[in-house]
Amino acid sequence: MTAGSALSAALLGSLGTRVSTRWYRELDTPAWQPPGWVFAPAWTTLYTLGAISADRALTRSAGADRRRLKGCWVVNLALNTGWSWLFFTARRPDVALIDTTLLEASTLDLIRLTRQVDRPAALLLLPYAGWVAFATALNLEIVRRSRGGPVPRST
Repeated sequence: MTAGSALSAALLGSLGTRVSTRWYRELDTPAWQPPGWVFAPAWTTLYTLGAISADRALTRSAGADRRRLKGCWVVNLALNTGWSWLFFTARRPDVALIDTTLLEASTLDLIRLTRQVDRPAALLLLPYAGWVAFATALNLEIVRRSRGGPVPRST
């Protein structure tokens, strides 16, 4: 479940990511936004760590704990995938901000639940939580620069 789920989420998210559009290139982004080439290796690393963490935790859990972990993992991956589609495809950074805020809450809950089962697995998720917090701050700044509303569409 874990590696396949992470790979599926990564592939679905990448299908919704459109960094080559004029709309994206013309966004008013802060100077502290990383260059585009950083995102693919960062997300590859984070998905890999997440899959290892989930595998460790799910292997060491049973019953209700296992069901909660699986559910939290699925919700987290859905929120992660959804962000790309909301931000890039729907061109709604304002709605994507809600998603990424929920994603951060989901990630922190996933860490909490994972820690109850396997502390090393929970530690593997800390870089993911940090990156999602950073992405949320970046998304917030893009929304702020666009005065909180939808960013105008351009092709």
